[in-house]
Amino acid sequence: MEAIWTQLEAWEFNTNDEDHRLTHKFSPNRPVPQEHIHELGVLTWKLDVDEWEKNTLLETIKMDRGYKYSVVTVCHKEMEDFEEKVKGFFQELLHSQEEIRLILDGNGYWDIRDYDGKWIRFHITKGDMIVLPPGMFHRFTLDENHYIKATQPLLALLLFTDVSYRTQHRAESESAASGLYVLIVWILVQERIRGQSAE
Repeated sequence: MEAIWTQLEAWEFNTNDEDHRLTHKFSPNRPVPQEHIHELGVLTWKLDVDEWEKNTLLETIKMDRGYKYSVVTVCHKEMEDFEEKVKGFFQELLHSQEEIRLILDGNGYWDIRDYDGKWIRFHITKGDMIVLPPGMFHRFTLDENHYIKATQPLLALLLFTDVSYRTQHRAESESAASGLYVLIVWILVQERIRGQSAE
């Protein structure tokens, strides 16, 4: 199935002491092309989510990739210990399976590691569906509106493992997952090279 790409705004993350819910852009800004986000293995779609449960493209993605869904709302009214949970979302981690979110309302930021270890930040808004590949270091935060509502799809057929909570053999687990991510990115790059050679 061919993806319908969303137009993400992405930039190099400026690490400083400001609240992580701010943009953290350099001055001048250092934009990152959306093509580079895709080269890293991130998949993006833009969906009509006003009646998201009836969206045929979403149903196709769900069937193709084996997803199930729950809906999560992150805001002061919906969560106890809101500030602590938001801080927890911003902790860097990786997973052994894909990380998937469909934004139903509100806004936020994903931060992902580039090849050289630098952080890239991109803004997610209503209708964005984002899939991060296995083994990609990432973190999430709200923006200054302090509100987001999203589906939290889980892989129906595979065990979802959060590496950051392992207490034994952490280094080995992270190395294996990161190695899988590097392999996936290498395959994507090779496919792109073959495609350009064929043109």
